[in-house]
Amino acid sequence: MHLTLRSLIETVAAFGTLASLGFYLLSGCGIVSFLRHHRRASGLIPQAQLPPVSILKPLKGIDPQIWEAFCSHCELDYPEYQLIFGVSDADDPAIELVRKLQEKYPNRQIELVVCQRDLGTNRKLSTLAQMLPTARHEILLVNDSDIRVASDYSVGMVSCLYRGTASSTIGSRLEALGISTDFVPGVLSARLIEGGLHFELGSTLAFRKSDLRAIGGFEAMVDYLADDYEIGRRIAALGKRVELSDVVVETFLPAYSIRQFFDHQLRWARSVRGARSWGYEGLVLTFGLPWALITVLAARGAAWTWVLLAIAVAARLAVGLASALTVLGDARALRDLFLLPVRDLIAPFVWALGLVGNRIVWRGDVFYLRNGRLKRASGEAPVRHELSRLPRP
Repeated sequence: MHLTLRSLIETVAAFGTLASLGFYLLSGCGIVSFLRHHRRASGLIPQAQLPPVSILKPLKGIDPQIWEAFCSHCELDYPEYQLIFGVSDADDPAIELVRKLQEKYPNRQIELVVCQRDLGTNRKLSTLAQMLPTARHEILLVNDSDIRVASDYSVGMVSCLYRGTASSTIGSRLEALGISTDFVPGVLSARLIEGGLHFELGSTLAFRKSDLRAIGGFEAMVDYLADDYEIGRRIAALGKRVELSDVVVETFLPAYSIRQFFDHQLRWARSVRGARSWGYEGLVLTFGLPWALITVLAARGAAWTWVLLAIAVAARLAVGLASALTVLGDARALRDLFLLPVRDLIAPFVWALGLVGNRIVWRGDVFYLRNGRLKRASGEAPVRHELSRLPRP
């Protein structure tokens, strides 16, 4: 019986390793497809043809390098755009920085909206819904508070990839490494399998105000955790194409402790499970290094298992580095490459916990997730009656 169980584990682990190699191959094809597509479509749109844009940035507190991120949005090489900041608390410390930004760039259209109504459990979307009436232009661009952009950011933008700039802590560096070597290959694999993106990325979402209105506005999604996914999915359901730009933005990561890193990974895992359950379950077949190590142990170090392990490690490194260096231009991933085995060995445990639990921690608040929707841990229900009083754009 012991031998049979060991043989079963060996077979399952070997299959998992081979499936992971298939995923690495798919990721490589996704990377090549993305690079080829943008090489063919690299022509710039004449500035005279660029539509005016309203950029919406919901804020909460002071993120790392937030001033540099703010300034980068005021130095865009774009003919006409409006920059709108929103906070949910009149005492938010980010307000002072927005005021300083208005003083530094008096010729820019910079506006601040204090959004004190509670429209749902997703505070970000609640804030965005109250910012929307201030937007003067048909084209909307939403990005996170800590995103720093290049001067050509808004040209041809719909959604975009991002790289993480880590703080000095191990947790922060693990997070940045995961963005470059896990998240991006996964997105590009989905793009290849599904014949394009059917969701958007929270780093940047750009869409027409009329399309947002057609899917019910931000108010329709104020209880969803994966708001970027929901917006992209619903707009794609209108028959619109979600395009992934070759512009890469930068997000500054906090100095995560190991516990904070774990909490963030678990929130991401449960968010993905709530939005794309079939895709989340399939992630078990992407853990090449853990599966290969289990194969070696189950087969008691048989020669063929070491060969399989070497192939898995080589494929993992090749895809991770191709994503980091050629897609994102993230040379810092080389510095932290020694942490990749640590991250890969943690990943199955995060996946397993994400599969069975519903509790998440988001910016210090505790929520429970049900079918992709958030519920406050205290049991407090979303304030629905406020929605009817929200002015329409």
